[in-house]
Amino acid sequence: MTAVLTQLHVAPPVVQRKGKRAGLWPFLALIGGLAALPLFLAPYSLVLMVPVIAFGIALLGMNLLFGYTGMLSFGHSIFLAVGAYAAAVATSKMGVVHLELVLLLACAAGAVLALAVGALCVRYTHIFFGMLTLAFGMLCHSFLFKFYNLTGGDQGMRVLRPSLLGISWEGGATSFLSGPFYYYCLALYIGLGLVMWRVVQSPFGLHLKAIRENEVKASYVGVRVYRMRLCAFVISGVYGSVAGALMAVTTGLADPEIAYWTQSGNLIFMMVLGGSGSFSGPAIGALLFALLHDALVTTTEYWRFLLGAILVSIVIFMPQGVVGTVANVYARMKQRGSA
Repeated sequence: MTAVLTQLHVAPPVVQRKGKRAGLWPFLALIGGLAALPLFLAPYSLVLMVPVIAFGIALLGMNLLFGYTGMLSFGHSIFLAVGAYAAAVATSKMGVVHLELVLLLACAAGAVLALAVGALCVRYTHIFFGMLTLAFGMLCHSFLFKFYNLTGGDQGMRVLRPSLLGISWEGGATSFLSGPFYYYCLALYIGLGLVMWRVVQSPFGLHLKAIRENEVKASYVGVRVYRMRLCAFVISGVYGSVAGALMAVTTGLADPEIAYWTQSGNLIFMMVLGGSGSFSGPAIGALLFALLHDALVTTTEYWRFLLGAILVSIVIFMPQGVVGTVANVYARMKQRGSA
């Protein structure tokens, strides 16, 4: 009997596997929608969607840290800045012309910084972790803003157009960003999304969930809490650095304001809007935030007040975000239909 139970535990029923994959479908649907946008949007409007992809990549990593590990960072924009300035240094100072090499340098810089910052921050939890990350974020912003000779100060650093897959694309900025660069970012989004899906479904991801639920019990059963948290922080930092590099190539500039705390607030808003309790929620939240922000900015000068009111309403009435709320409503309707 013990052997039979063990075999059932190792090889769960097919229904359970399908249930686990259900969280991936909204993300794939989002990718399909983004891939179809060039058929409907003008090139200029399509350029505005590139930051949505970049924010989506950053939120994949941030959701690993918060949604799966339970650690909310208030200074995550520091990694966007690291990626952006790594792209600037690589293209304008080091003469690197391949975007693949730029992304690798951004990943390396993000991993080193995340390892250094995370080694201290992940020792703490809850508000203490959040305030430490916020402090490091403001420290990074001050450094980028004050050290003019190194970072360009408030003027930032220029990011030159890199080649994609060894191909140098000619033409204007709009045609480049809305054409090959858009599809390059989308392909990168798909690859990083599938890698993150594999991470959260792995034993490593299960350890992170155990830490989120009860770190004391997790440590009792052998989970190395500090090491797991640090790994999650480093992975999250690498994803944020990749997103920052893509954003810098889009704007052609690495600006210190990308490290300001309000940028971290935007990332948190996107997570709450989409729903941090699901794999695809933050990615969908990035798209919804971009659409909502554009609609409010073009409608009223009090758009900040309305964004704040919407955030408060979501926290009170939709604590699981848009994706979580829709999933709950669908589950209830399905139960009623089966009954």
